[in-house]
Amino acid sequence: MFCEGESEEAYISYIRSKYRVPIEIKTKISRTNINQNYVKRILYSVPKHKKDKLFLLYDIDRQEMLERLQSIKYAILLVSNPCIELWFVLHTCNHTAEATADQILNKLERICDSYKKGSICDKLKHELDTGVEAASKRAKKLVKFNNPSTTVYFLLDEISQV
Repeated sequence: MFCEGESEEAYISYIRSKYRVPIEIKTKISRTNINQNYVKRILYSVPKHKKDKLFLLYDIDRQEMLERLQSIKYAILLVSNPCIELWFVLHTCNHTAEATADQILNKLERICDSYKKGSICDKLKHELDTGVEAASKRAKKLVKFNNPSTTVYFLLDEISQV
């Protein structure tokens, strides 16, 4: 698992703890510098298993980021447009209108007034625990890669198959 920043890393840490799954997070937090060579170089010394999967958890509010991620072979894209916080919002309500990252953050702050990027407060944990099925259904109705959209539910679909 490679991810873009602190919010993505916090979410994956939460998922790993909640579902007790062996997710390895490679966070050299690369921001937008991720590419096939970077991934190869980081994974070169990591022991591999035939069932391993490569996930990339990134925001795609810029078209060039989506193109960069799509060029990485064998990766499953867990992408959100405009930001991962859209995935968090979908746990509590539907959101189908185009939005900026700031607008999504404002909406999330109304749901969880103590939200800070890079952390998952207790109220947000509760919403993530109780609203995951609704969030997945809502996310699946959105057009992949458009604004708004998220494919983070792919990870939860994978975990449920284990």
